[in-house]
Amino acid sequence: MSTLLAAAVIILIASTVHAVTGFGYALVATPLLALTVDPHTAVVATTLSALAMTVTIAVRQRHHAEWKVAMIAMVGIVLGMPLGLWVYAVASEQALTVLIGVGVLGCTVMVWRRVKVHGNTPILVGVGLLSGALSTSTGTNGPPMVAAFQGMGYDPHKFRATLAAVFAGTSVLSLIGFAVAGQVNTQSIWIGLVGLPVVQLGWFAGNAIFSRIDPERFRKVVLVALLVSAVVTLSSALSG
Repeated sequence: MSTLLAAAVIILIASTVHAVTGFGYALVATPLLALTVDPHTAVVATTLSALAMTVTIAVRQRHHAEWKVAMIAMVGIVLGMPLGLWVYAVASEQALTVLIGVGVLGCTVMVWRRVKVHGNTPILVGVGLLSGALSTSTGTNGPPMVAAFQGMGYDPHKFRATLAAVFAGTSVLSLIGFAVAGQVNTQSIWIGLVGLPVVQLGWFAGNAIFSRIDPERFRKVVLVALLVSAVVTLSSALSG
């Protein structure tokens, strides 16, 4: 019961952050859940509970989303997922944690340096490939897509809605992959179920904040969220 209560608090924080920034659910939830349960369970539980968050945003903000861009990125994500499942199966817990931190840190630098990204098909598929591999290996598929959409100059509404469209599809495919690989356990299912109502609370809290943020301040929020996640994750790996 104490584990589920801790998970509920973590999910509330993660879903609020996600509603504000358009991403960050897994970046917040996975490292914190990994302190409560083992990292492998944390990855699956995060994916289960994240689905409710991404579907909520994708449905509510569907008129802002760039659906063609999302579909092209999904092609790359599908191609990258088998690679991620292999890494998930063979990597140690510490290696997975380091992988999460390094990936987030790299994308933080991209956002900080305002790296421009052209939204053509090869680049979108390539970014999707990396995102898909990270999705099924670490549960943190967001950083590559975040860096790409920031680099494409999307305004906050388009940024958040398009990310949600991609993440909703990714979560479904990741869960199928975890199930086929036999990686879904009872504990991860319970945490996922606890998250269903909690993410709705996080959505309303975060969306209220989002509506008051201008584009430049939004970029700074994104940058800080990425940086904090990278530092916390790498610190956890080094201390372990």
